[in-house]
Amino acid sequence: MTIKLYVLVAAVGIVLALAVFVLAEFLIVVLNGTKVPAPSIPRGPQMLGSGPALSYVVMGDSTAIAQGAPYAEGYALYSAEHLAENHRVQFVNLGVSGARAQDVAASQAGQAASYKPDIVLIAVGANDVTHLTSNTSVAASMQTVIDILRRANPAVKIVLTGAPAMGSIPRLPWPLKQLAGSRTRSLNDGVFAPLAARDHLTFAPIAAKTGAAFAADPTLFAADKFHPNARGYALWRPVVTEALDQALASAMPLQ
Repeated sequence: MTIKLYVLVAAVGIVLALAVFVLAEFLIVVLNGTKVPAPSIPRGPQMLGSGPALSYVVMGDSTAIAQGAPYAEGYALYSAEHLAENHRVQFVNLGVSGARAQDVAASQAGQAASYKPDIVLIAVGANDVTHLTSNTSVAASMQTVIDILRRANPAVKIVLTGAPAMGSIPRLPWPLKQLAGSRTRSLNDGVFAPLAARDHLTFAPIAAKTGAAFAADPTLFAADKFHPNARGYALWRPVVTEALDQALASAMPLQ
């Protein structure tokens, strides 16, 4: 067998090995865990509490609608009830399972603006991690969202959760888990946190504050091994409400 033939056989072997590896990774992601459906949630405005009027809108992905847990156990309704302790809150949840930053900009931002919200929670980033959306694209989409909301109400307070700790998800095998963790840090440190600082938003760092707990305890995930369960969402709730309180207490800079 000539050297060229050896090289050809080796190259074919490498390609076949890579193909088998990729197929195995795909099957693990697809077959690992049991699907949990997106819950059906109220889509119109809900009125909660009493006191000064406050319009509150939640936007984002499946975590915004508490997929993987009862809706009442998620952070959206919980945070609305938290705000309703001192306000008459008009609460609207626009979250959609599978949404990425570009989807929030294209379909949810306009809906949110129609309510002229006083405060908005934007929970997006997880699907941008798994789809390898570029930081530039996410940043552009988020800027579009901010611009649309501020045209509707220049004084709107905006809270960003950024991406959760996607590197802790049991459903993802090595090396996808490591890649997801790296992409989470890249998006949060390179897009969401700087955007919050630059545009006077509030960052709710759910990845930084709860990622270690999720990585250490796979029982915090739902049956699909991807979404949090009720105990998992319970870890996010105080991070979100603390950020909302911080946003409400902050003063808008002079234009």
